[in-house]
Amino acid sequence: MEEKTIFQNSKGENLAGLLSDVGKDKIAVLCHGHSSGKHNKSFENLVPILNKKGISTLRFDFYGNGESDGKFEESDLSESIDDTLQAIKLVKEKGFKKIILLGSSFGGLSSTITASKSKDIYALVLKSPVSDYHEVYLNKYGKAGIAEWKAKKTNSSLPNVGLILDYSFVEDYLKYDAYKSAKKIKIPTMIIHSGADETVPVSQSKKLVKIIPNAKLKVVEGANHRYEEENNFKEMLKTITDFLITQ
Repeated sequence: MEEKTIFQNSKGENLAGLLSDVGKDKIAVLCHGHSSGKHNKSFENLVPILNKKGISTLRFDFYGNGESDGKFEESDLSESIDDTLQAIKLVKEKGFKKIILLGSSFGGLSSTITASKSKDIYALVLKSPVSDYHEVYLNKYGKAGIAEWKAKKTNSSLPNVGLILDYSFVEDYLKYDAYKSAKKIKIPTMIIHSGADETVPVSQSKKLVKIIPNAKLKVVEGANHRYEEENNFKEMLKTITDFLITQ
């Protein structure tokens, strides 16, 4: 049974989460993608599966997303890394010994950087993770589009969900190099990426898996970024579950 959990980022702002404690010492901290949230389809399906396997879960909304404090347009990678570190601190204080970090897309980038900083993570799962955000945005907008975004300061980058994003998001992620950070990750890592990903090139994960010493890559052929085909979705869930129950 999931319970609403409120915890704070390092600035004292509230982050909204759902904690399911099944009485074991293993827990997965779930980090959602950009403009998504703790109630996304993958997490809604994954949580009961993991709980039945004796793995507790904490899923939460990043700052500026869902039920957490803040405005989406002011969110950035640095904030999400801090949010994730605070989530890890929370479950550690609750007595969990084996903390697994699972990040999806943007949450995958945040999880990669976090895993390079934290000594409290037992294993890492990255689902169609972003490793190079600038490549993603260059593919989406081109150099001219990014220059226009910079000039306007804000961008209606997600009109389908009525969201805007400040250019400070770009300025912030340019401070990080996920591939460089990945060299510091020594824990068991499973990367799963959609083979026909239209948002994050699968080549990013093929590069990432060569850098993390103890990593494996599963490519779900034909799947798009959201694993919308039922068979692809089930394969993604099974790959993650099979990895986590062996850790």
